[in-house]
Amino acid sequence: MDPAEIKKRIETGLPQALARVSSPDDTHFDAVVVSDAFAGKSRIERHQLVYGSLGGLVGNEIHALSIRAYTAEEWQRLESG
Repeated sequence: MDPAEIKKRIETGLPQALARVSSPDDTHFDAVVVSDAFAGKSRIERHQLVYGSLGGLVGNEIHALSIRAYTAEEWQRLESG
């Protein structure tokens, strides 16, 4: 699985989301996802939204996925801090 394909699927499944996806081996992935859809959601709920955008890929083509999910405001604070 190509990181660009995962990025595309996340951004398609979560409208207005921006995603950065990297992988050292095309089976283990690290994703940073920024979306206001995460506002008011717990970490688990945020991860569920990301997993939902990927459908059946997680556990199959995607062996492992590390997710860092932020609202735009949270991301801006991190980037400027």
